[in-house]
Amino acid sequence: MADVISIPRAALHEQVAQRLRQMLVENRIAPGAKLNERELCEQLKVSRTPLREAIKMLAAEGLVELVPNRGAIALALGKADVVNTFEVMAGLEGLSGELAAQRITDAELAEIQALHFEMMAAYTRKDLSAYYSLNARIHRAINAAAKNPVLTTTYNQVNARLQALRFRSNQDGAKWKRAVKEHEKMIEALAARDAAALRTVLVTHLHNKRDTVLEQLREDARPTPRRKARE
Repeated sequence: MADVISIPRAALHEQVAQRLRQMLVENRIAPGAKLNERELCEQLKVSRTPLREAIKMLAAEGLVELVPNRGAIALALGKADVVNTFEVMAGLEGLSGELAAQRITDAELAEIQALHFEMMAAYTRKDLSAYYSLNARIHRAINAAAKNPVLTTTYNQVNARLQALRFRSNQDGAKWKRAVKEHEKMIEALAARDAAALRTVLVTHLHNKRDTVLEQLREDARPTPRRKARE
C-alpha cells in the first residue's frame, strides 16, 4: 500500500490563497463582498485555520480588507482609485518593457513567445479564464526579464489591486480583440529589442484597460429602467 503524502501546512494555506485569488479575479467573490468563512471552507474543503492564514496573505497583498467586527471584505476600487492605480501601473509596465527589451535573453524571449501562442489558442477557444492566466504570466515574464527586483516587488504590489478589473475588461468582445492585437505588437517589439516601441505599446495597453474599466464602472452606476421607474 502506497504511503499517504500529507500536504505541509504552509503549502496548504498558500494553495488556498491561490484559489481565493482566482475567485476574486474572476469576480466569483464580488468587489465589496464579505468573505464567508463557513461557505469558503465547504467550497475549498479546508478547515478555518489555513483559510484564515490565506486571507491574511491576501490582506497583506491588498486584495481584501480586514474590517473589525465584519471580517474580510473583497477589495472594491472607486473611480479615483482606479485612475490613480492604473496611472502608476502604466508607468511600471512601460519601464518593465523598456528594460526587458534591453536585457532579455534568447531563452526568456522564447518562453514568452510560447506563452503568447498558448494565449492565442485560448483566445480562439474564447476561454477567458485560460487566456487571462496566460496573459498575466506574459506580463510577469516581461517584468522578470527587466531584471530589477525593486521594480518587480513594486509591480506585483500594484498589479494585485487591478487583477479583477483587468480580467473583467476582456469580457467585451471588441475590446478583447483590441487587447490581443496590442499583445501581438508587444511580442514583435520585444523580439526586435525595440525598447521605445515596447514601452509605448505597454503604456497604451494599460490606458485602454483603464478606459474600459472606467466605462464599466459608469455602466454599473447607471440606474436600470426598473430603478428609474420606482424613482
